[in-house]
Amino acid sequence: MRRRIRALASAFFALPLALAVAPSAHAADPTTMTSGFYADPNSTAKQWVAANPGDGRAPAINASLANTPMARWFGSWSGTIGTAAGAYVGAADYSDKLPIMVAYNIYLRDSCGGHSGGGASSPSAYASWVAQFAGGIANRPAVIILEPDSLADYGCLNQTQINERAGMISGAVAEFNRQAPNAWVYLDAGNPGWVSASTMAQRLHQAGIRQAHGFSLNVSNYFTTAQNTAYGNAVNSELATRYGYTKPFVVDTSRNGNGANGEWCNAAGRRIGTPTQLGGGAEMLLWIKTPGESDGNCGVGTGSTAGQFLPEVAFKMIYGY
Repeated sequence: MRRRIRALASAFFALPLALAVAPSAHAADPTTMTSGFYADPNSTAKQWVAANPGDGRAPAINASLANTPMARWFGSWSGTIGTAAGAYVGAADYSDKLPIMVAYNIYLRDSCGGHSGGGASSPSAYASWVAQFAGGIANRPAVIILEPDSLADYGCLNQTQINERAGMISGAVAEFNRQAPNAWVYLDAGNPGWVSASTMAQRLHQAGIRQAHGFSLNVSNYFTTAQNTAYGNAVNSELATRYGYTKPFVVDTSRNGNGANGEWCNAAGRRIGTPTQLGGGAEMLLWIKTPGESDGNCGVGTGSTAGQFLPEVAFKMIYGY
């Protein structure tokens, strides 16, 4: 069902001229293989609207959130990962749309934060999971955000575990390159308030970003697009100085409309940001975190669990209060 889009759409998908980057390990461009981004018909926001048509908040959530293309997250809850990933990219491919997918199952996941702790039982179990994930995607186009927080969240790991993590990430990149040649893989690089650009560049390089397409910023956080762009450019400056290459980056704009207030976990008074698009200061601005999904039992989501859709939080995020 996939079809090539017309020249006009090719211009729409052009990269920002400011990004002079080294090519990734494979040349396929998934944005030219599709007619736009895929809106998950089974997102938590979409499910809530369908289940609560009489709720006074439903029209706003449906209009402002539920139909915006955003990422689907995959982890242990996804069941047989090859089947789950294959079904999702298959549905997107049938619609001639580009899916945004998050791989979130690394060994010792969220070891410091704890609200999203878990992940694969061992590095070898993770390697097997990733291999099945990549196999499920196969040759269909996709955008993959690889393991949010994994390279920024080193504070509770010892050196052996840090080395294992870098190896797991680089192994995952190699697996996606081998089995999913039409996917763009972005290693997650945290956010501007977490790790210095010089440190992050070193971690990205050690984790194999030279063979990936690029890196992602601000996942599930609130820093403005301008702050993230400045940080991404600083990371690239470090990559260029130390290693002789740069990479494109994407920014999670799902909740950064009011910027950050110093909190990272269900912060109050935040607002949705620019909907998913190409360009905008980065290679893409993407809704990676679903607005209204809880970060855990904290902040305005007290009493909730990570990933739970909170309609009142979603409603307030639309209006910024």
